Amino acid sequence: MTQLEVQVDPVAMGCDPARLARIKPHFDQYVSDRRLAGWLATVSRGGELVWSDKGGHRDRERNLEVTDDTIWRIYSMTKPVTSVAVMMLYEEGLFDLTDDASKWIESLREARVWSGGTPENPETVPAEGPVRIHHLLTHTSGLTYGFQNSHPVDAIYRLKGYDFAKYSGEDLAQAVDDFCSSPLVFQPGSGWNYSESTAVLGRLVEIWSGQPLDVFFRERILDPLAMHDTGWWCPPEKQDRLAMLYVPYHGDSFAFEELARHAHRAPRVYDGGGGLQSTAADYNRFMTMLLGGGELDGVRLLSSRTLELMTQNHLPGDQDLEQFAVDSFSEVDYAGLGFGLGFSVVTDRRKNKSLVSEGSFAWGGAASTAFWVDPVEDLTVGFFTQLLPSGTYPIRRELQQLVYQSLID
Repeated sequence: MTQLEVQVDPVAMGCDPARLARIKPHFDQYVSDRRLAGWLATVSRGGELVWSDKGGHRDRERNLEVTDDTIWRIYSMTKPVTSVAVMMLYEEGLFDLTDDASKWIESLREARVWSGGTPENPETVPAEGPVRIHHLLTHTSGLTYGFQNSHPVDAIYRLKGYDFAKYSGEDLAQAVDDFCSSPLVFQPGSGWNYSESTAVLGRLVEIWSGQPLDVFFRERILDPLAMHDTGWWCPPEKQDRLAMLYVPYHGDSFAFEELARHAHRAPRVYDGGGGLQSTAADYNRFMTMLLGGGELDGVRLLSSRTLELMTQNHLPGDQDLEQFAVDSFSEVDYAGLGFGLGFSVVTDRRKNKSLVSEGSFAWGGAASTAFWVDPVEDLTVGFFTQLLPSGTYPIRRELQQLVYQSLID
């Protein structure tokens, strides 16, 4: 029996097998015309796997097909795991969501906000208020990413040696100090900008728990959930299962072997914003825990009340990202989506122009992986492939159409 073998009657779970079968040919076409090397998707309802299928190759150049146990770089799908870690420690009373993060991150104590100049000679003004923990969880802190190329502060991060998959810091503490000593893009809480906020949260997990981030993840989340193929790097005995990384070029896709090899060794910086590799079966367990209100197979990571708070829209005035976000990269469309404590949240599906229920929460990864949890439909969906960047094709919205049209109850 494979890890992704369906054990229930999909019809009994309100899913039409013939309609679910439409998913495979759709994404196999991506493989046929070489837009993707390979893919794997899972659909679960009521915590039970009702459909899973796959196509193509995990490594096209070596003629290795996608298997149920293929290991994928999930990049920013690490962020929800880090956010869960943060809120587990919140439940232990170690901090309040309104706390000033500079209580623990010294370089935020006299935060400055960009006002002009150049990346080499920035002009700044004092922050009008502190960067709070809830700002970090909601990406409203004013931090940014070096790879976004949308603001002069992004260039400051790059000048310090931080770009996509490039961290010049010797460890997480130094990297976070480098981010937090840079100017903020805006006053804390006044906008939404996809950022290194979750890396800062990873450092806070280390400070609050007294454990390195990788150890906390293993002991408190991954092992308890039996996510044994999820980790920060792929050891030699598992590297044959690790998918190759691809980039698009004129409608084709090509292996990015140099970047792909980064996954073969332990990182210097354990980046809570994007460091994990995982399998579809492992991440399905994480999604099932979220759907179950923080509990899976007798293991409870979070209270259902905490998870409910995490998956509500926390943007000021209940705005959506289209209204509140600055011009930055994101893993999702903006219209009709708010942001909670670590997840995007559907606030208006008519505005989002999708079948996804309001209250569903989600995120994705830079290599075109994606997941969402729909509590209204009792549904979790995961999609795995390895194509950088994630916005190359509308894979997620297409998958949403194909999944929801299969529901018949």
